[in-house]
Amino acid sequence: MTSLTLPGISASPGIVVGPVHLLKWVVPDVPPRMIAESAVAAELGRLHSALDRAVERLHSVRERAEKNAGPAEAAIFDVQVSIIEDAELRRRVEDVIRQNFAAERAFDVVMLEWREHFARSTHEMMRERVGDLTDVQIRVLSLLLDLPDYDPVDLPKGTHAILVTHDLTPSLTLQLDRDCIAGIATEAGTRTSHVAILARSLGLPAVVGLLDATSQLTSGERVILDATAGVLVVRPTEAELKDAEARAHVERSEEKALARLAGEEAITADGVRIQLLVNVDLPEEAAGAATSGAEGVGLMRTEFLVVGRATMPDEEEQYQAYAKVIKAFEGQPVVIRTFDVGGDKLPIGGFPHEPNPFLGWRAIRMCLDEPEIFRTQLRALLRAAVHGDVRIMLPLIVTLDEVREARGLLADAARELAVRGVPYRADVPLGIMIETPAAVITADTLAKEVAFFSIGTNDLVQYTLAVDRGNARLATRFTPLHPAVLRLINRTAEIGREHGLNVSVCGEMASEPLMAFALIGLGLRTLSVAPRSVPRMKQIVRGIHASVAAEAAKAALDAGTAFAAEFILRERLSAELA
Repeated sequence: MTSLTLPGISASPGIVVGPVHLLKWVVPDVPPRMIAESAVAAELGRLHSALDRAVERLHSVRERAEKNAGPAEAAIFDVQVSIIEDAELRRRVEDVIRQNFAAERAFDVVMLEWREHFARSTHEMMRERVGDLTDVQIRVLSLLLDLPDYDPVDLPKGTHAILVTHDLTPSLTLQLDRDCIAGIATEAGTRTSHVAILARSLGLPAVVGLLDATSQLTSGERVILDATAGVLVVRPTEAELKDAEARAHVERSEEKALARLAGEEAITADGVRIQLLVNVDLPEEAAGAATSGAEGVGLMRTEFLVVGRATMPDEEEQYQAYAKVIKAFEGQPVVIRTFDVGGDKLPIGGFPHEPNPFLGWRAIRMCLDEPEIFRTQLRALLRAAVHGDVRIMLPLIVTLDEVREARGLLADAARELAVRGVPYRADVPLGIMIETPAAVITADTLAKEVAFFSIGTNDLVQYTLAVDRGNARLATRFTPLHPAVLRLINRTAEIGREHGLNVSVCGEMASEPLMAFALIGLGLRTLSVAPRSVPRMKQIVRGIHASVAAEAAKAALDAGTAFAAEFILRERLSAELA
């Protein structure tokens, strides 16, 4: 039997071999089956049995999730139990069964009605339940249709499986046992999607954009996840297995060699100093990230405190999370971004359905429209700031009004803490993300009222090129080296210099050697990257001349296409590192 290689997109490098754990967490197709009057009682019995089994299963899931993520996060499964035990839901499904519909068909019809009703509700709490309703629908229908149990919580310890699924949603992420998962492969996603960012954060090899992978695999079969090359090899031959293991060994050896650079300074061959910071997604990563050789945190993504939960974290929980990161970096700068929830980073059921979520109610828009949620976060940040050098960063700013309104809420938060007599810092610098063409065009105005800029290249590319960063079919069109993107970055850097503001880059672009070469050439002197990328970036920085990078970047700015710009930059970088 010959092997099959499924092409995808490398989201987090690494090579692992292991068994497939197939997770088909989608609402199954339900056949329109009718029943005879004499079968109604039996169908009612099947319904109640499935609902009881689903509740038992959720108790097990909750217990596992509490061990992995904590009691607050695990509470979402209590919500799902309450949905299944809802008397009105059961009565409605029973009524449909009595109209001679099979139990699975009746349950599917009623759940579709409920999801539609909840999604259109004017009450936020009802809209928040849509995700839970979908999870319940999948779980109960899978039991009624006697489908395989794809629940992700049942992997034995030490399995080291390759998780293969359509997409890694927040509710699924919450259930994962990281001691059992060696790598991730998804059909959806791109290098800048939620699952890719999370995989890099956890140090797990990941390939995304594997179209139709779940239909071509079965649980338990052995595969090679070559996340460095961006492929999944199914039914590998012995020769392919040996080759994969050899290359994995080489990668591990190279990582060990690079780790020796952690203590070296990031200075170019012609003496230009580059500040290398790290991106931190989870507070638990902070201790390890602090030993990477970075000089601080350029981006702490606070939305990962929210994704996968049914409720927002309170002030004390947030304070403890922020303080943990700040203390780990012992006086080094820590830039904490306020909630960038929305787009592909959603809390469970926490947002209304939107046809264009990346253009919708997200990030600073949500925060300003929900001042109680925002002030809670700002109070936690001001409290945590007493432990170190903290800077607050606002995401998706497009107008000066948003900055001023946020600054007003920050002042409100400080006054509230003062009234309570709680220690806090009032002089925390406030900066913004530059993520849209609008922010770049008005950067000269914005610069007058903020302390720093940080370029979020993931969204800047998306909004500049009108390419959905989460759409695997458009992955080849998501080209950060497009001259339009380079020119916007160049203008932002120029405005920053004119106004004496530090300008950093914290998007995934900064972690790519070729793109980092371009950024340094455009005059950027602060880059924030994934922790595991710090040693490699030091190697790149120490091997190039900033003057050569500047010449290459100038030529790339004048290139007509992304392909031409990439060719110019790659040729110059290769010559530098030869």
